[in-house]
Amino acid sequence: MKRMLSLLLSALLLLSVLPIAVAAEVVPTEQAVVVVGADLMEDQVEQIYTMFGLTRGTLPELTVTNAEERAELRGLMDEAVIAMRSLTCVYVQKLEAGAGLNVTTYNISSCSATMFLNAMLTAGIDDANVLVGAPYPVGGTEALTGIYKAYEALTGVPLDATARELGTRELTMTGDLGSAIGREDSSGIIGDLKQILNETAKMTDQQLRRRIEQIAGEHNVKLTERQIQQLITLCRSLEKLGVSSFPTSREELQDTWEKVTETKDKVVDFFQSLRDTWESVRNFMDKVSNFIDSFGNG
Repeated sequence: MKRMLSLLLSALLLLSVLPIAVAAEVVPTEQAVVVVGADLMEDQVEQIYTMFGLTRGTLPELTVTNAEERAELRGLMDEAVIAMRSLTCVYVQKLEAGAGLNVTTYNISSCSATMFLNAMLTAGIDDANVLVGAPYPVGGTEALTGIYKAYEALTGVPLDATARELGTRELTMTGDLGSAIGREDSSGIIGDLKQILNETAKMTDQQLRRRIEQIAGEHNVKLTERQIQQLITLCRSLEKLGVSSFPTSREELQDTWEKVTETKDKVVDFFQSLRDTWESVRNFMDKVSNFIDSFGNG
């Protein structure tokens, strides 16, 4: 009898806790699409839809395969590092002109939202709300392929091949640099360089080297010779695209970083709240169990 009562109380208390969820505020529109990793299980896809704050079936849904992702990254990442399965989902909503880019990530460990934003700007993507997620922590670099696919489906226009390749190159290089100096500093250095491409185009490689070292110093980072050379090569490639694709100030990147920080803080607060709730439940159950024991002994 005591065991049945304890189980019943546990079930009732858990039911009161389970409805808590963290979801993005997303309003489905015909100007949005979801791209699903081909290797995800159905329950995992549903999990990500819930994470995104969406109901499956309300939006067009496309699929991205691991073969597509590997083709996008071939030559830019070590083949052994590229994921063997397509496990990420993306939601892309096209916004009105001038709205800018908003990026939020869930369970993506190798790429920050700012890294995705930088790469998308380079690829020619703007004015969009983008969510990137996985059912559990994954690297996430491969998700850029799904973003490209979603954006092209929404606009009906293929991205420029050169800009697309550069966007992917930038993301992989930012990740590589970030593993050495930190993702925030890596994104910040590359973001700062993209703001002055009209200046770097007039510099010699030696002048550009000194400017890169100066920017790195502003981030309290000392770069290796290999890292400096990678940044010089990236700058020269970006210069060929022209500067019209990039924001004229750092405000857009800063706004995005603030949104990312706010989302991260909300998630941290949620899990802290969940831990506190569970601790309260456990303490309560201990008291109930003690009460039952004393009642039975009496």
